[in-house]
Amino acid sequence: MTWSDFYLLCFIIGFSLSVLSFLAGAVHIHLPFKVHMPFHSAPHGGATSHGGIAKSASSHSAGHISWFNASTVMAFLAWFGGIGYILSAHSHFVGLIALAFAIAGGLSASWAVFKFMVKLMNTESSHLKDEDYRHEGLVCTVTMPVRANGTGEIMYMQNDVRRSAGARSCNGKPLEKGAEVVIERYENGVAYVNRWEEFTS
Repeated sequence: MTWSDFYLLCFIIGFSLSVLSFLAGAVHIHLPFKVHMPFHSAPHGGATSHGGIAKSASSHSAGHISWFNASTVMAFLAWFGGIGYILSAHSHFVGLIALAFAIAGGLSASWAVFKFMVKLMNTESSHLKDEDYRHEGLVCTVTMPVRANGTGEIMYMQNDVRRSAGARSCNGKPLEKGAEVVIERYENGVAYVNRWEEFTS
């Protein structure tokens, strides 16, 4: 195997794994095998009633991203192989000089990917504030009627995401579908609401 073949093989492996990782994560294409990403962002919908947990988990992962992970390795292989192949096949550089340039290019690419990951995780964790996940005071619409002393369903917007939750009337009175209500408290996954008119009077 020549140096050109070695560089080309590194490029194909790094680039192919990067594409598969992108398809498995960003585009949500189901592959016959699992591609594990080195970090996970907090879910947008699953942490509504546990904002503090989501915040601490995201902050923890942002502060403990290893520089040696799948994304940085794939970036290194792709750029190392690509630069090395071009220099070895289409230039008059000596083998060691081409190798040095290839290593420098691979390290630069992997460092850029690592810095981007850290910046992305820090940005996400800074947006996860406890007050962003408070339910009290939110204006909602009843989507399933609440019977007297019974349970129905409400829908509301939080952080530009449409959410729904089980709901009960604070005073035990029935609430018809389409009524505008305000959440007074949130307990055990159930929102206790009052009519908007009663809340503002």
